[in-house]
Amino acid sequence: MTGIIGKKLGMTQVYDDKGRLVPVTVIEAGPCPVLDVKTNDKDSYSALQIGFGSKRAKNVSKAVLGHLAKSNNQENPPALIKEIRLEADSDKEVGSVLTVEEFSDIAYVDVIGTTKGRGFQGVVKRWNFGGGRASHGGDWERKGGSIGMCNWPGRVFKGKKMPGHMGSVQRTSQGLKVIQVRPEENILMVKGAVPGFNGGVVVVKKAIKK
Repeated sequence: MTGIIGKKLGMTQVYDDKGRLVPVTVIEAGPCPVLDVKTNDKDSYSALQIGFGSKRAKNVSKAVLGHLAKSNNQENPPALIKEIRLEADSDKEVGSVLTVEEFSDIAYVDVIGTTKGRGFQGVVKRWNFGGGRASHGGDWERKGGSIGMCNWPGRVFKGKKMPGHMGSVQRTSQGLKVIQVRPEENILMVKGAVPGFNGGVVVVKKAIKK
């Protein structure tokens, strides 16, 4: 099993086997049709191209519809198409479907998502700066302070922590424990939080460090 595309539904609490209350994130994972299979012999790398969701065929370009012909998904094209890299060639065939049942025997997963966007933020919120004093003529409670002297270094170092766009970047939550798998509902529950807002697209893979 390599990975599956899903949608973050939100967080809740469930009881584990020992009666302990566990905070979990509910993910609607799959079903994901296999649209194309990349192999080392043909493409110089191994990967599976899978889809998720659905959209109207009239809203899909002719190029994409032509690509979907070999997987027989032209009438019900997926809303999202992603390619998941593999270490070796897969035994999956074009037209087969990946479901959340693939995770029934997996204990830990990595979840890839896009963090919530926070817009343009200052250094206190973006980098957790302490700021200046609020008394005795400070007048710089939430400012970043000096960023580079005139004489030396005479420039601003690359990577300097400064105000700017915060959030809306890809992040991975690693080693999340699988609490429940509900194949009949396409539901996967993992312990803890995952990146992104409710309704955001995530990719679930088998944990690489567990």
